[in-house]
Amino acid sequence: MRVPITRGYRFELVKLLSQWRIRLLVAVCWLAPGLFVAAVAQQSTLPTDTLFGRWMHATAWAGPLVVLGFAGSWALPLLVSVVAGDVFAAEDRLGTWRHLLVAVRSPRRIFAAKALAALTVIVALVAGLTASSCVGGLLAVGDHPLVGLDGHQLSSGDAAGKVLLAWACALLPTLALAAIGLLGSVVLGRSPMGLLLPAVVAVAMQLAQALPLPVAVRLALPGYAFTSWNGLFTAPGQLNELFIALAVALIWTAAATFLAYLLFVRRDFTNAHDDGLGRRALGLGLAPLVALLAVTCGIVALAAPSAGSGITQAKVQRATATAFAHLYRLQTAQLHRPAVTEAGLRTTAACDRSGGQVDPTGPGNDWRCVITWHLPGTTAPGTAIYQMNVTSDGRIEADGDGPKEVNGYFLVHTRNGDAPNPLWQFDGNVELLTSSPKG
Repeated sequence: MRVPITRGYRFELVKLLSQWRIRLLVAVCWLAPGLFVAAVAQQSTLPTDTLFGRWMHATAWAGPLVVLGFAGSWALPLLVSVVAGDVFAAEDRLGTWRHLLVAVRSPRRIFAAKALAALTVIVALVAGLTASSCVGGLLAVGDHPLVGLDGHQLSSGDAAGKVLLAWACALLPTLALAAIGLLGSVVLGRSPMGLLLPAVVAVAMQLAQALPLPVAVRLALPGYAFTSWNGLFTAPGQLNELFIALAVALIWTAAATFLAYLLFVRRDFTNAHDDGLGRRALGLGLAPLVALLAVTCGIVALAAPSAGSGITQAKVQRATATAFAHLYRLQTAQLHRPAVTEAGLRTTAACDRSGGQVDPTGPGNDWRCVITWHLPGTTAPGTAIYQMNVTSDGRIEADGDGPKEVNGYFLVHTRNGDAPNPLWQFDGNVELLTSSPKG
């Protein structure tokens, strides 16, 4: 009589949770982010080079996004490696496959039980990171509005919902890495490379994302949803990249899991020397994923055409002017000046690279923008200069370069205490797939 999947699932889940390293990871994920957010919120200096890091003194909802940025780059790939990358390989090291097959009598049920148990643990770890960072921020800072990536303010309730949605979106690329971990654990057996495969893939994707790749290639990588959640924090939302990235992550999850399943059920468990190693690992494990990357690149290129890096002068100017106008209104309110509207300001931006000596497209830290706006009742426009870094994923990091009365460093009084001038430094976001009149 075969053991039902539910019983096998419970057995595999107990096996995972009985390991000291899994218990340690659960404890760390449910405690460390909250302690980190609370500690950083009490410091005088903030991680301003991290997205939303400059707002950690202002609202509880900035901390979870800072943790999410770090988790997507490092923590989640490592967690997935420890859980999914070892779930099958552990049986090879211990030599327990025969005992398990005698008890369960179905390789298919064993695969399903192990995959579901690994999924449960990974979801619990992600839930812990989310809950802990949110609670830490609420206790240390409080429930206040959050400034989005285009400078507009999100109410505390809206910010909370989008923070949770951003973490939910990050779960899909995490599952894609988990599926790759399952595949590595099946194909590579007791080799330590199976355990390291999700982390290695994540590092390779980070290196690729740092390069000025075409948009289609960038979106075809299964980890791009770790970045594309940024579009949730603009108005209107920049969701085209996010939807494509989530679809790609789902495709990679399904393909890698199915491939791992096929290889597992076809394995000769009667051969004591068949532990998944051998030259077949390259052909059966790596080649289909390379083919999948090529196919997804083609599909994305056809479904969402965009030339080059997707970063153009018109897009940078539009994003910078929009963020400046929203933040100018915020500064006006904080300084208790007469209220203004974005329409009344008529803000425009003129941006170039290296003083006009470089084609104003693509990422780089040599962007410079001159912002112009008009106050009601005045004839002379105001101007401000920003030195900017535009990253390959479309993030804008703007640093005020005068006049100091507008975008210099000084403190303004808010209801949450003194805070730096919001126009001194700010972040923006370029939607890579959006067409513009000038390209």
